Amino acid sequence: MPSSYTISDLAQEFDLTTRAIRFYEDMGLLEPERLGPGGRNRLYSARDRTRLKLTLRAKRLGLSLTEAKDLIDMYDSPRDTVPQLKKFLVVLAEHRQQLESQLADLEATLDEVKTHEKETRTLLTKAAKAVAVG
Repeated sequence: MPSSYTISDLAQEFDLTTRAIRFYEDMGLLEPERLGPGGRNRLYSARDRTRLKLTLRAKRLGLSLTEAKDLIDMYDSPRDTVPQLKKFLVVLAEHRQQLESQLADLEATLDEVKTHEKETRTLLTKAAKAVAVG
């Protein structure tokens, strides 16, 4: 595995736009080395690649970029991992609770839709019988 990557390398590997990668950089999630005139060329390290991978994983879990950055930064620090793991558990528990609440709302809405479908089919059947009789 290479030790450095261009923005195009990472964009292709993770199926992202270069604009998205620059956004993650602006958020402080990535810190590429700047090369060339005016520092226009970015060179990303293996650490940046790992941070990008973790950021995308956190996004898939539904975490905000701020939450992702906080968690990833904790893993970069030399501190004890126990507080980091406890913090991660708190974030995951909050997120799970939010998802379960959304799921309950969706299930209630789905039940409502099913009820309306059933009522509408009943009304259609009655209407069809009335037309056939009349």
